Amino acid sequence: MTSSMTPISFSSGIGRICAPWIVAAVHVNGRAVPRVSTRLSRRDRWGAVRVRWRIGRDRYAVLPGLYAVGRPSAESPVLVSANYKLSFDLLRRSLDGMDAWILVLDTRGINVWCAAGKGTFGTAEVLRRIEAVRLEEVVSHRGLVLPQLGAPGVSAPDLRKAGWTVRYGPVRAEDIPAWFAAGGRKTEEMRAVRFRLGDRMAVAPVELVQAWPLLLAVSAGALLLALPLSSGFGARLLASLVPLLGGVLAAVFAFPALLPWLPFRAFSLKGAVLGLAWGAATSVAGTALGGISAAEAAGLTLVTGALSAFLTMNFTGSSTFTSQAGAALEVRRGIAPMAVSLLLGVGLSAASRLLAW
Repeated sequence: MTSSMTPISFSSGIGRICAPWIVAAVHVNGRAVPRVSTRLSRRDRWGAVRVRWRIGRDRYAVLPGLYAVGRPSAESPVLVSANYKLSFDLLRRSLDGMDAWILVLDTRGINVWCAAGKGTFGTAEVLRRIEAVRLEEVVSHRGLVLPQLGAPGVSAPDLRKAGWTVRYGPVRAEDIPAWFAAGGRKTEEMRAVRFRLGDRMAVAPVELVQAWPLLLAVSAGALLLALPLSSGFGARLLASLVPLLGGVLAAVFAFPALLPWLPFRAFSLKGAVLGLAWGAATSVAGTALGGISAAEAAGLTLVTGALSAFLTMNFTGSSTFTSQAGAALEVRRGIAPMAVSLLLGVGLSAASRLLAW
């Protein structure tokens, strides 16, 4: 096998190569394998910010196939990743100063952990991608390094039957250099799945974008409750808007921040506590200021609790604290109480406002 580095501008067997993070080509046995930069550009970082706000999320993917990092040889390791660009960027950045191959699977733009659960990061796709890139022509060994979070979707025995051995790397890409330096031995820290404050808040913008219909509905509901357009309309609008709108925002931002310390295990109950506390405090304040009646304040509190519970229950899909079966059970048990609280709250608030007219 021979290899050389040349500036890149070509079409390869995996498709048209035209990305700023591809900086050269590694030529192996007459084939051109794109070599990627391990330094994230301003454009890469801005793309990560945009996708956190769900801007272009469905298109944030790289072309599946084989990529090179550094100056890999036939003996260099092969690391397997998803084609979600955020995952791919974290991996290539962690390999700075190393020589390796990256085998990118077609996970339909989904990250490794979620794709493993959905089956797109799986044994069949690994074997399909190995065959598509003719990996046996590039490396002399038959070893693959898979992310630990991809283990639920991949059968190591089935890959072994196909002639490929598997090692599972650390949870976080940033630990890969240390893991290689330690001969593939993991520390407990490398095995641990963390969900710290920064990790939890990173998903809050996506939750906010998904909650925009509720924000509009809440604003419209507060406006209706504040009618008629007479003396005191502004005070009534504020007294209705603060509990409802604040309850949605609390579920999106305060909930992930306070997640480990809120009582109860179910996310919906945690959210209900948060929403009821916020709704009660702000509604009582609205009553004291003369904006709403006590009955309307009670109704707003029930509505706020239901909205917060619903939004925080959705957060199960973004958390490492939950399982798929547990999340499904919580939905089945939680929807009815939320609906009852919402209907009672709306009815009580509306009746109170109509009587006030």
